[in-house]
Amino acid sequence: MTNEIKADSTLDCRGLLCPMPVVKTKLAIDDLQPGQILKVLSTDKGAKKDFPSFCAETGHSLVKAVEDKGVYTFFIKIKKA
Repeated sequence: MTNEIKADSTLDCRGLLCPMPVVKTKLAIDDLQPGQILKVLSTDKGAKKDFPSFCAETGHSLVKAVEDKGVYTFFIKIKKA
């Protein structure tokens, strides 16, 4: 794919249930710099609502959200400091 988003870091939360994908995402974001992209993989159906809400509350940008065969992939751009 030519329009694939390049992630600076990938967090695999497959198999984890709410609230763990969001909790682990918060921790992973602490290791990233503003403007970087975090790719999060989740199999929790609640993630479809959780990640847009998380980004709205924290100021990070949900660049893209994709579902493929039960795996939800979120690309989150870390907000500027």
